[in-house]
Amino acid sequence: MESRTPLITEEKLIITGGKKLEGTIAISGAKNAAVAIIAAALLVEGPVTIENMPGITDALIMLETMEDLGAEVVRLDAKTYKINASSINNHRTPYGQLSKIRSSYYFVGALLGRCHKAEVTFPGGCNFGQRPIDQHVKGFEALGASVEVSGGYIKAKCRKLVGTKVYFDVATVGATINTILAATLAEGTTILENSNREPHIVDMANFLNMMGADIKGAGTNVIRINGVKKLYGGKTYTISPDMIEAGTFMIAAAATRGNVTVTNIIPEHMESLSAKLRETGTTVIEGDDNIRVKGCKKPQAVNIKTLPYPGFPTDLHPQIVSYLLDIDGQSNLTEGVWDTRRFQYIEQLQRMHADIRIEGSTAIINGGNKLIGAPVNACDLRAAASLVIAGLIAEGETTVHNLEYLDRGYEDFIAKIQSLGANVKRVREN
Repeated sequence: MESRTPLITEEKLIITGGKKLEGTIAISGAKNAAVAIIAAALLVEGPVTIENMPGITDALIMLETMEDLGAEVVRLDAKTYKINASSINNHRTPYGQLSKIRSSYYFVGALLGRCHKAEVTFPGGCNFGQRPIDQHVKGFEALGASVEVSGGYIKAKCRKLVGTKVYFDVATVGATINTILAATLAEGTTILENSNREPHIVDMANFLNMMGADIKGAGTNVIRINGVKKLYGGKTYTISPDMIEAGTFMIAAAATRGNVTVTNIIPEHMESLSAKLRETGTTVIEGDDNIRVKGCKKPQAVNIKTLPYPGFPTDLHPQIVSYLLDIDGQSNLTEGVWDTRRFQYIEQLQRMHADIRIEGSTAIINGGNKLIGAPVNACDLRAAASLVIAGLIAEGETTVHNLEYLDRGYEDFIAKIQSLGANVKRVREN
């Protein structure tokens, strides 16, 4: 690729609240699928073309790391990349920017499967909870690898990988994906039980199957991987739409009492959110590949618990809290996936006069008090989106700092929300 993408964005977002969002918005490719599929391309002999690649820093850092490993990466257009990993010549990733994102650990499974050894930067990302890799290690060791963590790296190696049965202690996304990556070229059959069911796991499995893998059951609790000797390129794969981006705009439409049609989505992926929005009184109309959200004048308070898919997504937790703040009455949101550091954004909303308190893993939200614009700092990716939504419904001016978090997971977010009528502008920090 021609240039390296900086992780730090020295800019801020200024929002003047009070405008309803109206119009139509198209959703980009899924962040969580893209980063897994980029790593999966390491297993393929020959070129693969990946369409609907989101223009976000996490994906761009993964693509740059592919180049560092010796793969050829060519940008064909804004959303399309050709990757050829046939001549990779390195099994150690550079520390640098890869250390700032969670998906770095997918290179462990891919390099272990391809090279039988890997030294990969320990994952970073949003600082709202510990990122244990014990289930990843469990999968790798069951397949025959030895793993150690030292010097900021995850180091794994093996003579060969042999299929086996793995039961995950928790339904973890990362370990499910990583073990699939390692098992795809292993000898024999690997069975993963208590696997995570997220759509981006299905997306990655579909990509690998197109290249010649034999993976069955993705999207269920039991996944069977029959190892193959080789994956073949020469094919084109299109990344599925981002359900979290779609959900963010759906919530923003409801919060501003707007009228927005979200297109290029899979409505089935949005069912848990759609159900909760309808419970508040919001109108949600599903089409074949779109959803229209029309806000309600007097929405009702609701209770929510985040759970692994198909439950309510933890990655929509902060965004919907901003909406619940503008609903009369008490709503409760219980975090069922991450630890209490997921709630660290609450302090920023309290700067805007939000009435929220935390009891254990539950946020108790006393809604109906008007939010007042204030300077706030994004502390993670989804918190950044939450603060934008809060700014859209607040009185006066809200300034959101630390936009690098927003850029990690949302493509052209500011331009998209401006196209719906939001009064926002992005300017350089002083």
